[in-house]
Amino acid sequence: MKLIIAIINRDDANAVTRALSKSGFSSTRLSTTGGFLMAGNVTLLIGLEESKVSHALEVIREHSHSRKQMIPASTDVTPNAYAPANVEVTVGGATIFVVDVDRYEHF
Repeated sequence: MKLIIAIINRDDANAVTRALSKSGFSSTRLSTTGGFLMAGNVTLLIGLEESKVSHALEVIREHSHSRKQMIPASTDVTPNAYAPANVEVTVGGATIFVVDVDRYEHF
């Protein structure tokens, strides 16, 4: 048994969860916040048999997209200072962890 922990951009979350469901995967959805941009993410917990991991990852990959976003170069703004320049960063996509499950119980 495996557990996929998938951290997905909020903009892609609905498409990913719908596609996973259509493919027969159940997931638990948690609202989370990223540490870099402090932006909204969704973390999915997906328990599944090891033989199905590759298929689940394909579904997530197909529906998670990275995109470019402009952010301030510095968040430290002092009064009477010029506004900081913006920097382009890549956001979105998915960060995936696949871990072994030692024990699974359902009551």
